[in-house]
Amino acid sequence: MPRSVITAALSGFIFGVGLSLAGMLNPSKVSGFLDIFGLWDPSLAFVMAGGISVNAAGYFLFARKGLPWFTSQFHLPRTTNIDMPLIMGSALFGIGWGMAGLCPGPVVSSLFLNLAEMFFFLAIMCAGLKLGSVLKVKL
Repeated sequence: MPRSVITAALSGFIFGVGLSLAGMLNPSKVSGFLDIFGLWDPSLAFVMAGGISVNAAGYFLFARKGLPWFTSQFHLPRTTNIDMPLIMGSALFGIGWGMAGLCPGPVVSSLFLNLAEMFFFLAIMCAGLKLGSVLKVKL
């Protein structure tokens, strides 16, 4: 198994553990964060700030080095345009996250806690991803 796959799996595991420790596997955390005119729960903002700071530190640490550890080059997005597919995809992602209170990362992590409900949601999410990729090719 390539080191990049092991690194990705380990990163995903650490991410899932972090989500669990932060309580982000509970959809009411997201709903509480979005309820800015009610009982607002700022904990998601702290989780986001922590993730952004760790990512930024890693980016600046490795960007100065010039090369990643486990592959020959950085795999950065090729386009930087803000176009309609990006806007629509972001809007659909946000609407789905707000309606369900579930983000893809916590859904995968929650499979171990509530397989029946999360498997159904994961199946619908994967179908939506496939539909999106088919529509993107046709557009």
